Parts: sequence; structure tokens; C-alpha cells
Amino acid sequence: MDFATASTVVLETLTKATSQDQTILKPAEQQLKQWETQPGFYSILVSIFSNHAISLNVRWLAVLYFKNGVDRYWRRTAPNLMIKESPGLVRRRAATINEIYAIPEEEKNQLRKHLIANFNEPVNQVATQLSVLIAKIARVDCPRAWPELIPTLMEAVKSPEVLLQQRALLTLHHVTKTLASKRLAGDRKIFQELAGSIFSFLYNLWNSHMETFLQLVTTPGNTDQLLPPLERCLLTLKVCRKLAVHGFTSAEAMPDAMALLNATYPRIKSLLPLRKDFSAHGQLKEKLEKLIILLTKVLLDMLEYHSLAFLPFIRPSLEFSVTYVFTEAGEGLLFERFIVQCLNLVKAIIRCDAYRPAKEISETKEPATIEAYKIKMSFFTCATLTEICTRLILQYFPLTEEDLQAWDADAEDYITDEGGESWKFTLRPCVEVFFMTLFHEFCETLTPCLLQMVQTVQGPVNPEDVRALLQKDAVYNALGLASYELYDVVDFDQWFQNQLLGELQCKHPRYKIIRRRVIWLIGQWIGVKFSVDLRPLMYEAILPLLGAEEDLVVRITAANTLRIAVDDFEFKSEQFMPYLERSFSLLFHLLQQVSECDTKMQVLHVLSFVIERVGSQIRPYVSSLVQYLPMLWEESAEHNMLRCAIITTLIHLVQGVGPLCMNLFPFLLPVIQFSTDVTQPPHVYLMEDGVDLWHVTLQCATSVTPELLQLFNNMPALLELGSETLRVCFSIVDSYVLLGPAEFLQTYSGMLHAILSDMMTDLRPEGITHICRVVENMFRVFPVDAPQLFPDLLSHVFKAILDGEELPQVMSMYLVLVARVMLQNNAYFFTFLSSLAPKLGQQPGEVLGTLLDIWMERLDCISQPERRKLSALALASLLVSTEKVIVERFNAIVNCCVEVLHDVCREDYTDILLMTENDPQPEDEMEMEEDRRRRQLSIKDPVHSVSLRDFVRAKLQECQQTHGQDGFQNLMDTIDCEIQEQLQRFIK
Repeated sequence: MDFATASTVVLETLTKATSQDQTILKPAEQQLKQWETQPGFYSILVSIFSNHAISLNVRWLAVLYFKNGVDRYWRRTAPNLMIKESPGLVRRRAATINEIYAIPEEEKNQLRKHLIANFNEPVNQVATQLSVLIAKIARVDCPRAWPELIPTLMEAVKSPEVLLQQRALLTLHHVTKTLASKRLAGDRKIFQELAGSIFSFLYNLWNSHMETFLQLVTTPGNTDQLLPPLERCLLTLKVCRKLAVHGFTSAEAMPDAMALLNATYPRIKSLLPLRKDFSAHGQLKEKLEKLIILLTKVLLDMLEYHSLAFLPFIRPSLEFSVTYVFTEAGEGLLFERFIVQCLNLVKAIIRCDAYRPAKEISETKEPATIEAYKIKMSFFTCATLTEICTRLILQYFPLTEEDLQAWDADAEDYITDEGGESWKFTLRPCVEVFFMTLFHEFCETLTPCLLQMVQTVQGPVNPEDVRALLQKDAVYNALGLASYELYDVVDFDQWFQNQLLGELQCKHPRYKIIRRRVIWLIGQWIGVKFSVDLRPLMYEAILPLLGAEEDLVVRITAANTLRIAVDDFEFKSEQFMPYLERSFSLLFHLLQQVSECDTKMQVLHVLSFVIERVGSQIRPYVSSLVQYLPMLWEESAEHNMLRCAIITTLIHLVQGVGPLCMNLFPFLLPVIQFSTDVTQPPHVYLMEDGVDLWHVTLQCATSVTPELLQLFNNMPALLELGSETLRVCFSIVDSYVLLGPAEFLQTYSGMLHAILSDMMTDLRPEGITHICRVVENMFRVFPVDAPQLFPDLLSHVFKAILDGEELPQVMSMYLVLVARVMLQNNAYFFTFLSSLAPKLGQQPGEVLGTLLDIWMERLDCISQPERRKLSALALASLLVSTEKVIVERFNAIVNCCVEVLHDVCREDYTDILLMTENDPQPEDEMEMEEDRRRRQLSIKDPVHSVSLRDFVRAKLQECQQTHGQDGFQNLMDTIDCEIQEQLQRFIK
């Protein structure tokens, strides 16, 4: 098919792919997907999106397909086999295979030429996508394979044609942004060379555009002509910013960059009044704000990446920011994002590590650090700090009219915690973080100021005086944020009793502002300085605020304070018990009444904490929650994070109710089944919590049911996935073995053998030891039958031992498995050895001899006394044998037994590992049913039921009878005299 015909076909298919009709859209998308790897496809796409006569939607789609193709197929060295390394225990190599076809070099050369042939795209959205597309290619090819890109762009930037220059600047912006993000040393050097060659021109160009814009502003009636030069100012500054920040290594190398920094202050000062003047022109005002913010970003970036070069600009930046934000100079000129940037600039200077000298200033090696510190401290005088602190609290902390309207309109949305890095962009979080930084740095100076403000507002306030309420709220907010710094200054216990409890008693509707702030403030101080003896009084204060008659914001805040109190290190459950029933009931009703997912998650987390901390004492009060959760689960089908919170609550609920969790199986098991089913899309959100719930359910159950057993059908896919849940998955297998050993192994032993044997070759050492522990547990439960279910796995273990496995932790577990079989199923051990020897090309005796030699040589790999004793018991069981290969190693076996006897015997030679039914039981109310099952299994285990001392003595007596007195004495004579003496002391 020739190019013209192919172009027509591709154009028709792209047109169909823009259709809203799914029957037309889907086949077209599939066809385009197939063409992605065909030579010539991307050349056709270029011809389509370059043709301005074609429909905009089709051109847009052509650009997107080209851009996606660059991501997948542009790199020349694209591999044919992608190997994915799992973050968990698995190191599987053949995980995912993706065939990747690189675009031919000849076609790429033509594509690069076409893309920079002209910059006359009339549609902004398409032009932006084209610029991003060129930048993606530049990341791979520039400058080596595409040396003409930058010169061509610079030539276009110099063009007098407005559209051409604007599009070239847009492309240059995306190219420099992409190249600046490369971090390898060679790439950074190339970018620095680029910056050195073009920065001066672009800086002068930016100044020129700025002057043009400012001249046009002074001409009446030119409003419509202001946008193009302003957009060019923005684009040029964006390029200059990346070049200045990432293109130079020192202040000496960047005089023009320093000139750019010097220019930011006067430019912002001239732009702020213009923004105010053009406040009625939406688009122009928006562009001016973007330009002002971009200038502040230049300062912030230079401070972050060139802290010492920024030294001359510390004081100007501080004076500039503080003047505008905290004096009358900024009145009428400020806007939220600008205030945020100014506060972040001051905060960054305060926190900059390069400006912090050593505790002993004389020990500071960098003179610039001392100079920066002096500049910083000379600016932040006591008067300046006091003024900043006062204005910050009284001007920026109080709730605004918009805040109060949002509170009344949608309480749940209002109280949602933005968290994360919202302080970078949003005023209130930014102001609070700035205050904490300032107070931490200048605590001694600011403490008297804050305490004076507290003294001013702590008297009674008329609920009708909204201004006074907001001022008190602001001061209390500051006191909560600075709680850690005020530890030694504020007697919070006394203040709580004498002042704050009284504040909570006022039920006036407008006083909700103070009730909410006071209960929040208490939460802030709980982990700082709050007497344990006052906790009951605090619970009594919280509970009324959770009631249905209270404002919703206050209720949610009170719930969060309760969570903090319950999660506190000094929490005492006995103090909380009188309030448990009522608090749980109030929290449950709050959970029912809130409607937003985020709020339901918050309340569920509080309930989870309460359940976790009071343990089994929660049992009488959970019936209502148990009835409500299934409905909430169904309602949250589209909200995976809420479902995660439900699963977390169920985990704590199951732990709290213990064996009674089996009553929850009709709801619990379907939740586990769904959340751990890897064929369900939500499993990526739910799986981690789902396997934890599965595990704790098994731990608390008293018996295995068919439905619980059937859940294990989800396990093979989870084990194959090899994710970070692998450890818990192995624990689940272990729990099944303990809970319903007969039913479980009868149903799933074949599947387990196949999966675990296969995984032994794919796992890292930690994963192998997990498998060995699971298999060992099966051998403990079924010492006769279980070893016969895992022949392939045992073959792998024997071969690894014989090959001299180097890792001690792995060798230790391999020897434990061999010891289990040898001790508890001696007949099968020798049968298996006889079947294995021919496969190794040896006689069974040779294999056994090598095995014993390695075992006794590597006995020190086994560190746990229980496992060392197991090895000693297994080896001692061979003493009665007349096999030559064992008789020859009689002295070595006895040596090992004596060595372990020293480990496990007290001074009176009694075995420290013995357990009986009469031993004292642990008094732990959180003990699960599985703990009891493990204890019963341990009591029956030879390691805990057989005295090693008695066992060795008995085997030596059998040996004496087998070999006769003379033969036995000959064997004993091979043992070192000192070892014989030690042995006699143990067995006499």
C-alpha cells in the first residue's frame, strides 16, 4: 500500500476513533493499536496533525497516538524482554514479557525534521501536545542524535512573527524542562553547556518582553493587546528559570542568573498594582498572577538548589516577603497564592541547613554559613518576630466568612484534612506550618508574646461577638500548634480544669467555634503534657460533644481527639471502661449519620482504635456495628479506600471478639474472598488488608468450616503474585495446618506441594526459610504422613545440603526438615534416601555419610536451642544403628549431642525445653485460639516432650546391647577423654 492510500486509511480510522458510538470506536482503537508497531505509521500521523484543514478532534488524537508511541517505541535500545523484579520475597525473572518494536532510524530522522519544520500550529491545545511530544524525543535524542533542535528553536524564537515566536518559546520551555530533569552527570554537563550558550539571550529577551508589556500598559485602550506579550513573558521566564536553577554550578558561573534574581523584586512590585488594576479582566488578571508566582518560584528554586549563591538575596527576600505579608504595604495587593509563596520563602530561609552553623559557631567550617546565619538573625529581631507572630495569629489564623459559610454548608467537606503537602499551595495549612517553623526556631522570643495573647483572650466571651470568638479560636489554635515548644511553660492540667472545661459547657450555637477548637486543643496536648489522672475527666468532656444534638464539625473533632487519647502511650483501659459503652454507641451513631467516604473512614479508624485497645472487653457492645458493616460494605462498592477502612475495622473486631468471630462468617468470609481474589480489579487496594483479615480470622477460629476451607482456592494466585503479602500468605498456610490439619492437607496437599516446590527455586533466602517453617509445621502435625506428601521438596532440600548451601539461615532450616523426618519417620527417611541415591549416582551409604558430615560440621548454623536439640535428638537416634557409615561417625555424633546438652540443660542437668500440661498458662487476655493450638502441638513435640539427656542415655544403652560390651567400649574409646567426662556427668 502506498503512502497516500495508507494515509487515507489511517485518517478514516482516526475519524472513527473520535466517534461516541462504541461499536465504531472500539474496532478503530484496536486497529490503531495494531498499527503502532508498523513502519510508516508515525509519518502518516505527522502528516495528519500537520494538516490544519483536518478536523481538530482527529488532529488531536493523531498527536496523542504519536506521543504515546514515542513513550513505547522511540528508544533504539528497547529490549525484547522486560524483566520485572518484585519488591517482595520473590526474584522471579520470567514475570512479564512485552514485545517492543523500536521505530526505524530512517523514519525517526524524517520525523524529527518534520516536527521542527515550522511552528505555526494555530490551536493552543494541539501546540502544547506537540511541544510535549518534541520534548519527549529530545530527552532521548538531544543533542547527540538531534543537534539541530536547539539552534532551530532559537532561530524561531528570534522571529518577528508573533505566533512563530510564541510556539517556539512553548516548545523550548518543554524541552528545557525535560532536559533539566535528567540527573546523570553527563546529561547535567550537557545541560550546563546549553544554559551557558543561550541564557543571556533569553534573559535579555524576557526583559525586552517585560518592557514591551509595561509600555503597552501605560497606553490607554490597549487591553486586548496585552495578552500576547504577557504570555511570551511567562514562557521566556519559565525557560530562564530552568536554565538558571539547573544550568549553573556556582555563583561565579552565573552572573546573568544573579541578575535575574535581582530583577525579581522590582518586577513583582510593578506587577502587583497592575493585577489590582486589571482585576475586572479575568484572563489578564490570571496571567499576571501566574507571572508573579513564577517570579517567586525563581527565588524558591534558587534558594533550594544554590543556597550559598543565594546569600546576597537572604535579606532582600526576607524584607520583601515580610513587608508585603505583615505590613500595610501589601493591603489591597495580595492574593492567596502570593501570600503562600512569600511565607514558604521565609520558611525555607529559616529552615535551610546551609544557613545553620554548628552549636559552637567557631566549629563551623563554611564561612558563608556563618555569614548567612548572621544575616538571618540580624533580620529576625525581637520586635520583628513579635510583630510577625501577632499579625500571623490575629490576621491569618482567624476563620474567614468563607470558612464559616463552608462550615454551615457542608460540615464534612469543611473538616476534611487536606494533609500531605497542601501547605505548598493552600493558605491555611501554609500559615500553620509557617507558624510552627517560626515558633520552633525562635521559641524563647515568641513564647511571651503567645502567652500574653492567651491571657488576653481566655476570659468569658459573648457568643454574639463573632470577632472575639474568632480571635480566641485563632489564639487557641496557635497554642495547640506550639504545644511541644510550650511543654515547660504551660501548666496544661491546671488550664484544662480551670478554663477549658468551662469553655465546653457553653452550648450557644455560635460557641461551636470554641467548643470545636478546645476539644482539638486537648487532642494536641494529650501526647505532650496531660496527666493520666485527668483522663477520666477528659472522657467525660468528650462524650457530650459526640452527641447527635452537637454540631457535626465538633462531633468529628471530638471523635479524632478520642482516637488520639486511646492511641496514646499512657492510655489505661481500666480508666476508659466506664465510658466504653457510651462512647462506642455515640461513635456508631456518628458513623451512621455522616455521608462522605472520608468522614466514614475517620470514624471507622476511631472505632478500630477503641476496639484494638480494649480487646475482648468490647464484645458486649459490637452487635450494632456488626449488623451495620455489611450494609456499609455494599454501599461502598465504588469507594475502595472506605472498604480498606472497613477491612481494618474487621481485623480489630475479630481480634476483639476472638472465637465468637465464627458468628460473623456469613459476612466475614465473602469480604475475605473478594478482597483476596486477584481477578477482581479492587484487589490492588484491598489485598494487603484482606490477607491480614484472613490470617487473624484463622487465628481466632475454633474449627475449620467448609466455607473457610474453600477460601484457600484464592491462595495459589496470591503465592504466584509474589507480592509483599507473601509472608502473611505463608502464615495463613501455617494457620490452616494448625486449625484443620486433616481436612486441609487432604484437600490441598497436592496443590501445596506443587506450588511450594516450584517456589523454592524462585525465592530469596528469607522466602525459602518461610516455606521451610510451613513444611516443618506440617511434619510436626503429621510426622508419618506429611513427609510423604512432599517428595520433590525434600529432594531439593537434600540436594542443597549435599551441595553445601552457603547461607546459614537456609542451611539451618534444611537441616531442621531432615531432622524431623529422621527422628519422627525413620523408616521413610531411609526409604527416601535409597530412592534419592541413584538419582545422584551414588550409593545410599555414601549419601548418608556426606549428609552426616555436612550436618555435624554445620551444626553451628542452627542458633535456636529448640532446633539444635531437634538435631541432637535426630543424630542420637542413629546411635543404635550397626550401619558402617554411622558407626564410623559414632564419636562425632556423641560430640554433637554433648555440645547441645550444654545448651539445653540447667546446672542440675534438667532439660530447660521440656513442657507439660501442668505448666503455668500465660495470663494474656489477647491470647488467640491459635496460640493455644501451638502450645498443645509443642507439648506433643519431641523437642518439648523428650528429655535430651534421657534420650541420649537410652540410645547409648541400646547401642551397648546391640554391639556388646567390648564393641561398645571400642566405640567409646574413639571419643575424646574430656568429652567422655562431660557425657558421664550428663547421663549418670
